[in-house]
Amino acid sequence: MKVENKKWKIILGAIFLVLALTVNNVYALSSNNNVVRVGITDNKFQNVQKQETVIYGTAECEICDKASKTVITKVTPDTDIIVKNNPKGLVVEINHRAKLLQDIVVICPQGLLGVRGLLRKGEPALYHGAFEVVQSQSKEGFFIVNLVEIQEYLKGVVPNEMPVKFGLEALKAQAVAARNYVLTPRTQAYKEFNVVDSVASQVYFGANTEDELATRAVMETDGIVALYKNELILALYSSTAGGYTESYSNAFSDANTKVFPAPTKPYLTAVPDKSDFKPLDEEDNAKAFYESRVPSFDIESPYYRWTKEWGGTELKNVLEKTLPAQSKTGFIRPAVHQGEDIGKIKGLVAMKRGNSGKIMELEIQTTKGYYIVSKELVIRRVLQKNGVSLPSANVVFETQLDKYGNVEKITAYGGGFGHGVGMSQFGAGYMATKLRQPYYNILRHYYTDINLGTVPVTVSGEDVKQTFWAPIGRAQIVITNTTAPKIAVMINGREHEFPIVKPVFHREHKVDISRYIDDGFNTVTFHAPSLGRSFSAYIELVEKYNKIQHHEDEKEE
Repeated sequence: MKVENKKWKIILGAIFLVLALTVNNVYALSSNNNVVRVGITDNKFQNVQKQETVIYGTAECEICDKASKTVITKVTPDTDIIVKNNPKGLVVEINHRAKLLQDIVVICPQGLLGVRGLLRKGEPALYHGAFEVVQSQSKEGFFIVNLVEIQEYLKGVVPNEMPVKFGLEALKAQAVAARNYVLTPRTQAYKEFNVVDSVASQVYFGANTEDELATRAVMETDGIVALYKNELILALYSSTAGGYTESYSNAFSDANTKVFPAPTKPYLTAVPDKSDFKPLDEEDNAKAFYESRVPSFDIESPYYRWTKEWGGTELKNVLEKTLPAQSKTGFIRPAVHQGEDIGKIKGLVAMKRGNSGKIMELEIQTTKGYYIVSKELVIRRVLQKNGVSLPSANVVFETQLDKYGNVEKITAYGGGFGHGVGMSQFGAGYMATKLRQPYYNILRHYYTDINLGTVPVTVSGEDVKQTFWAPIGRAQIVITNTTAPKIAVMINGREHEFPIVKPVFHREHKVDISRYIDDGFNTVTFHAPSLGRSFSAYIELVEKYNKIQHHEDEKEE
């Protein structure tokens, strides 16, 4: 289609003003960290960069210039907005008329946005918020970035990351963990967006997959995050820990330097489901644990315990494919090249384990030498069965030899699915449905020494408003980094002043505001201080932490 030089007519008058304000509001929210930028992948959840796509809206849409935030044109419901990549910009075609534009924003104020042919859970994918269509720096393609308010984003995450049958309190724990994760992702691979919509970040399927109970969980944790020493935590989670979570440093490499093990994170330490579980870093303890079904919070997961089996020749053939591929990560010594004969397999030996029994360093013994594989994800990808990686690196091996001393069979006995760091989703479901634990107890079990509250903010030249949900109507303001004698706060529409008297040797001051807040939704506005002073503050929930115990009947499982 030939690109026309003729400009589209810009909508004028009152309609233009309203629409321009709408797109401006999107970016105003974004600057307050209320909006998340999500890169939308394809039906296979692989490719995020595109050459051509078709966008549509369920109601009237506006196409806006990203740079100027002005409306270019409006489009009737269900009209195809065809976008094609061009080295000079984006070719946007509507009703057989095309125009060369730079980055655009598509908004649908009264409806939802979709991408033709994009499916989630077998249904057309639909999205709240706006689509930003932005070219890559190389101009070799473009991205569809969903700009969506965090609460709306979480409604499309929670029911897709956790089965709703796990119950309201588990879903609340998932909502808080997912809110933390999107605010503080471990890595950001692209500058154009914060996260993607796949397991590479966390699963986000949009508006068409929302669920009533999961939405309630999102709303009833509104504004709440997990904190460690007044900072948001990296709230990692996985499907099934296998009864014992692992420390961050034992599973991950440093996100910047790629050095393994990574520096420790005090709130992501190994946690057993029961206090009498022994550390599993010794081979005998790990073997006893993963070759049995010791009752734990994860016991109802289909991946709680699993086995994989290879013949000697089969494993050799697998490793001669996976070792060269994974050598590119730098976590295999010595590196193996494509087509290299590694010799006959003699055995698999865990050289180093974490507290959960997770293998940190695996030695592959062959007739041609020894190969050391480090880091749990690399180990899982090396030890494939039928082209599928191991469910986890929490695994022990049993080797069977033939009468000539050659490896006849190696059996892997394992537990868990995923990296096993932070919250176990199946464990959270068990704690919620079987142990009747509230979401804050679930989070405090999996994340060591955390507290729950709102995102810490700095109040200086302007007032700062925060909203949050208090499950039992107890909360306190935590104030840090100030020399002011008092602060002024509006709580649920009423003005209050609180003196600041910091205890000796403490940098923070806490004010109990339980008498002023409600069970449920609350609004607090921190007023900017006078005389140029500033302070940092957040709302901390005050909840009773109950000791988690199994019921008598559950001990017999």
